[in-house]
Amino acid sequence: MIFITAKFRVLPEYAERWPDISRPFTEATRAEPGCLWFDWSRSLDDATEYVLVEAFRDGDAGGAHVQSQHFKAAQAELPQYLAETPRIVSTPVDQDGWSALGELEVPPRT
Repeated sequence: MIFITAKFRVLPEYAERWPDISRPFTEATRAEPGCLWFDWSRSLDDATEYVLVEAFRDGDAGGAHVQSQHFKAAQAELPQYLAETPRIVSTPVDQDGWSALGELEVPPRT
C-alpha cells in the first residue's frame, strides 16, 4: 500500500471550519475504490494544524487519486484556506492494513 501523512496548517480564521471546508474532498476520496482510509486529526499543540493520514491500495490507486476530478478541484479550492504549503511523507509499505501495537497490548477484558 501507499501510506501518506500530510500536515495542513490552516489560516486561523478557517481553523474551526476546516472539517466542513475539506468535507467534499474527503468524502469523494473515501469513495475511491483504491482508498483504504483517509482520516483527519487536529493537532493537540497547534489548533491551526490538521494531520491527514491516508492510504491507497497501491501506486495505481494513488495515481488515480491524484488524477481524479475531486483532487483537481481540491488543488484549486483548498490553498486559499491554508497558511503554507502542506508537508507530506509518502512511502510504500509492504502490508495492507493496520498492525497491532504489541508494545501496548491490551489484555482481554472480562
